[in-house]
Amino acid sequence: MTNYQTFAKLYDDLFDDDAYADWLQYAVKQIKNPKAPLLELAGGAGRLALRLKQKGFDVTVFDLSEEMLSLAQEHAAEAQVDLPLVQGDMREWSDYPKQFGTITSFADSFNYLANEAETLMAFQQVYDHLTTGGQFLFDVITPYQTDVYYPGYMYNYHDDEVAFLWSSYGIEDAVHTVEHELIFFIYDEAIDGYRQLTEIHTERTYDLGTYQRLLAQAGFVNIEVTGDFGRQKQVNSQTNRWFFSAQKG
Repeated sequence: MTNYQTFAKLYDDLFDDDAYADWLQYAVKQIKNPKAPLLELAGGAGRLALRLKQKGFDVTVFDLSEEMLSLAQEHAAEAQVDLPLVQGDMREWSDYPKQFGTITSFADSFNYLANEAETLMAFQQVYDHLTTGGQFLFDVITPYQTDVYYPGYMYNYHDDEVAFLWSSYGIEDAVHTVEHELIFFIYDEAIDGYRQLTEIHTERTYDLGTYQRLLAQAGFVNIEVTGDFGRQKQVNSQTNRWFFSAQKG
């Protein structure tokens, strides 16, 4: 395995199933046209897409990572489900001809884009790939999460075969930006010891008005914002994740 293949498998194995249950209930409750084709943008290993598929949605998974899509294919085969997969960059996929009634994207996907210009590019691509009146559902972490919660955050996990250390740091002179250091120690029988793999992730976010402005600039209307997987109707300064529902005008 390459390092990224190993990382992809570890992320998939360690991700909290409860979060998928929360995203599923949010999506099912919010989607206004459950019969229309649905695209899971940056859908990774397809865990949420399979849950949506099992609820009767016509789902396609789109992701940049071939390794993640390979895992999605494995999961779909195990579940005996037909799950279409598309490999591409969320910032530019204008050559993909299909449109969808709903496009979803969860788990911080837009927080990994480099700047406002790339975020607008991705929003515009979503807009162009929705049918008229189509719905866009996504979430992002908030400035509270990057500026207050994450700096100094640590999480550790281990079992007999893997240990995982996650540390987060604020970045000086970078507004609403955080860096995550992920270290895995993986048991290797060949050396009867542990191999160390390290990856750095950078996430950035913006104030609420910036997201609303960029969505409107891309053409979206009826922009609604909630927190806590839609359960918090009025967001506040301590909301850690915004959930957006927007419509193609």
